[in-house]
Amino acid sequence: MITLEQARTVISGARARGRALGLKPLTVVVLDAGGHLVAMEREDNSGYGRPDIAGGKAAGALAMGTSSRELGNIAAERPQFMAALSAAWAGKVIPAAGGVLIHDGEGRLLGAVGVSGDLSDKDEEAAIAGIESARLRAG
Repeated sequence: MITLEQARTVISGARARGRALGLKPLTVVVLDAGGHLVAMEREDNSGYGRPDIAGGKAAGALAMGTSSRELGNIAAERPQFMAALSAAWAGKVIPAAGGVLIHDGEGRLLGAVGVSGDLSDKDEEAAIAGIESARLRAG
Protein backbone atom coordinates (compact mmCIF):
# COMPACT_ATOMS: atom_id res chain seq x y z
CA MET A 1 0.00 0.00 0.00
CA ILE A 2 1.06 3.58 -0.57
CA THR A 3 2.23 5.35 2.57
CA LEU A 4 1.08 8.76 3.74
CA GLU A 5 4.58 10.12 3.13
CA GLN A 6 4.56 8.79 -0.46
CA ALA A 7 1.08 10.20 -1.03
CA ARG A 8 2.18 13.61 0.21
CA THR A 9 5.15 13.49 -2.15
CA VAL A 10 2.88 12.59 -5.07
CA ILE A 11 0.63 15.53 -4.22
CA SER A 12 3.55 17.92 -3.83
CA GLY A 13 5.03 16.81 -7.15
CA ALA A 14 1.72 17.14 -8.97
CA ARG A 15 1.17 20.62 -7.56
CA ALA A 16 4.71 21.64 -8.46
CA ARG A 17 4.18 20.55 -12.06
CA GLY A 18 0.92 22.45 -12.12
CA ARG A 19 2.63 25.63 -10.95
CA ALA A 20 5.50 25.16 -13.42
CA LEU A 21 2.99 24.83 -16.27
CA GLY A 22 0.86 27.73 -15.06
CA LEU A 23 -2.21 25.51 -14.64
CA LYS A 24 -5.40 26.56 -12.96
CA PRO A 25 -5.59 25.64 -9.24
CA LEU A 26 -5.51 21.86 -8.80
CA THR A 27 -7.03 19.36 -6.44
CA VAL A 28 -5.06 16.14 -5.99
CA VAL A 29 -6.43 12.95 -4.39
CA VAL A 30 -4.40 9.83 -3.57
CA LEU A 31 -6.16 6.53 -2.85
CA ASP A 32 -4.57 3.31 -1.65
CA ALA A 33 -5.00 0.09 -3.63
CA GLY A 34 -8.23 -0.64 -1.73
CA GLY A 35 -9.73 2.68 -2.76
CA HIS A 36 -9.35 4.36 0.63
CA LEU A 37 -8.41 8.03 0.82
CA VAL A 38 -4.80 8.49 1.89
CA ALA A 39 -4.37 12.21 1.21
CA MET A 40 -6.01 15.11 -0.59
CA GLU A 41 -5.08 18.72 -1.18
CA ARG A 42 -7.17 21.41 -2.79
CA GLU A 43 -5.21 24.46 -3.87
CA ASP A 44 -6.61 27.90 -3.10
CA ASN A 45 -9.41 28.75 -5.55
CA SER A 46 -9.73 25.20 -6.88
CA GLY A 47 -13.41 24.66 -7.62
CA TYR A 48 -15.98 23.30 -5.19
CA GLY A 49 -16.51 19.98 -7.01
CA ARG A 50 -12.86 19.27 -7.74
CA PRO A 51 -12.27 16.84 -4.84
CA ASP A 52 -15.12 14.63 -6.11
CA ILE A 53 -13.84 14.79 -9.69
CA ALA A 54 -10.23 14.02 -8.73
CA GLY A 55 -11.41 11.21 -6.45
CA GLY A 56 -13.60 9.81 -9.23
CA LYS A 57 -10.71 9.78 -11.65
CA ALA A 58 -8.53 7.87 -9.17
CA ALA A 59 -11.36 5.51 -8.13
CA GLY A 60 -12.23 4.69 -11.73
CA ALA A 61 -8.61 3.88 -12.51
CA LEU A 62 -8.45 1.54 -9.53
CA ALA A 63 -11.81 -0.09 -10.20
CA MET A 64 -11.03 -0.87 -13.81
CA GLY A 65 -7.25 -1.34 -13.55
CA THR A 66 -6.45 1.30 -16.15
CA SER A 67 -6.04 5.04 -16.43
CA SER A 68 -9.06 7.30 -16.39
CA ARG A 69 -7.92 8.43 -19.86
CA GLU A 70 -8.56 4.89 -21.08
CA LEU A 71 -11.92 4.94 -19.33
CA GLY A 72 -12.73 7.99 -21.43
CA ASN A 73 -11.85 6.03 -24.56
CA ILE A 74 -14.08 3.18 -23.39
CA ALA A 75 -16.90 5.64 -22.72
CA ALA A 76 -16.61 6.98 -26.27
CA GLU A 77 -16.62 3.47 -27.77
CA ARG A 78 -19.15 1.86 -25.43
CA PRO A 79 -21.28 4.55 -23.79
CA GLN A 80 -23.86 2.04 -22.50
CA PHE A 81 -21.16 0.11 -20.67
CA MET A 82 -19.82 3.28 -19.05
CA ALA A 83 -23.36 4.34 -18.12
CA ALA A 84 -23.84 0.96 -16.43
CA LEU A 85 -20.56 1.33 -14.52
CA SER A 86 -21.53 4.82 -13.45
CA ALA A 87 -24.87 3.56 -12.19
CA ALA A 88 -23.31 0.58 -10.41
CA TRP A 89 -20.80 2.82 -8.66
CA ALA A 90 -23.23 5.64 -7.86
CA GLY A 91 -21.60 8.03 -10.33
CA LYS A 92 -18.19 7.82 -8.66
CA VAL A 93 -16.26 7.03 -11.87
CA ILE A 94 -14.98 9.99 -13.89
CA PRO A 95 -13.90 8.83 -17.39
CA ALA A 96 -11.52 11.69 -18.21
CA ALA A 97 -7.72 11.92 -18.17
CA GLY A 98 -6.17 12.74 -14.80
CA GLY A 99 -6.51 9.44 -12.91
CA VAL A 100 -3.35 7.32 -12.96
CA LEU A 101 -2.43 4.06 -11.23
CA ILE A 102 0.61 4.09 -8.93
CA HIS A 103 3.03 1.14 -8.87
CA ASP A 104 6.22 0.50 -6.95
CA GLY A 105 9.52 -0.43 -8.61
CA GLU A 106 8.54 -4.10 -8.76
CA GLY A 107 5.24 -3.32 -10.47
CA ARG A 108 2.99 -3.86 -7.42
CA LEU A 109 -0.12 -1.71 -7.38
CA LEU A 110 0.04 0.80 -4.51
CA GLY A 111 -2.96 2.98 -5.34
CA ALA A 112 -3.98 5.77 -7.69
CA VAL A 113 -3.83 9.54 -7.97
CA GLY A 114 -6.52 11.75 -9.43
CA VAL A 115 -5.98 15.37 -10.44
CA SER A 116 -8.63 17.91 -11.39
CA GLY A 117 -8.54 21.63 -12.05
CA ASP A 118 -7.32 22.28 -15.56
CA LEU A 119 -7.74 20.55 -18.91
CA SER A 120 -7.79 16.79 -18.43
CA ASP A 121 -4.57 16.28 -20.42
CA LYS A 122 -2.79 18.75 -18.14
CA ASP A 123 -4.30 17.12 -15.05
CA GLU A 124 -2.85 13.81 -16.23
CA GLU A 125 0.56 15.38 -16.84
CA ALA A 126 0.57 16.70 -13.28
CA ALA A 127 -0.52 13.29 -11.92
CA ILE A 128 2.32 11.49 -13.69
CA ALA A 129 4.84 14.09 -12.54
CA GLY A 130 3.64 13.61 -8.97
CA ILE A 131 4.07 9.86 -9.16
CA GLU A 132 7.55 10.19 -10.64
CA SER A 133 8.55 12.73 -7.98
CA ALA A 134 7.89 10.02 -5.37
CA ARG A 135 10.17 7.63 -7.32
CA LEU A 136 7.20 5.44 -8.14
CA ARG A 137 5.85 4.26 -11.50
CA ALA A 138 2.81 5.55 -13.31
CA GLY A 139 0.74 2.94 -15.01
